Amino acid sequence: MMLIEETAVPSEALPVDAFKAHLRLGTGFTEDTLQEPVLVSFLRAAMSAIEARTGKILIERDFSWTLNAWRDDMGQALPVAPVTALIEVVFVNRTGVESPLAENFYSLEQDLQRPRVKPVAGVLPAVPTGGAVRIGFRAGFGPRWDNLPADLGQAVLLLAAYYYEYRNETSMGEGYMPFGVSSLIERYRTVRLFAGAGQ
Repeated sequence: MMLIEETAVPSEALPVDAFKAHLRLGTGFTEDTLQEPVLVSFLRAAMSAIEARTGKILIERDFSWTLNAWRDDMGQALPVAPVTALIEVVFVNRTGVESPLAENFYSLEQDLQRPRVKPVAGVLPAVPTGGAVRIGFRAGFGPRWDNLPADLGQAVLLLAAYYYEYRNETSMGEGYMPFGVSSLIERYRTVRLFAGAGQ
């Protein structure tokens, strides 16, 4: 299975001014814009870390997900949420020939934890032997920062500020997340009751 981010979060969707205010950086100086690339990089890093921890896409963008077999041909759970639209379902045979599945054969079952691709009737068509199926979809809470739930937005600012304050620190363990951030994002994490459940 391989998940690819097809479009990136545009810089104008990032809350740079809110982040500056959060950090209490001075304004009105001619050098105001010099730090913006650094602030943007920390915001992107914080968003990426929170998306990885929760499985929730914050700012809307397009993805493609390739897999070699359905886990459940009655409905395939998608790897991230929330999913707002299915763009395509394409079967690829072992020689690389692509066959799009007509839109009237499948539908999106929206869910904040486990959205699914479902057949309109019966089961999803079999994935070609030795081939794959590629699902294109759009995911995210919305195209703008103010579409995010307030607690997730606050978690991003807190984590980006942490990265900013400790940018020269090398002793923190990989994947470490401050308690305040962890508590804000906890309710968005997908609970896995046992291996492979609902995936």
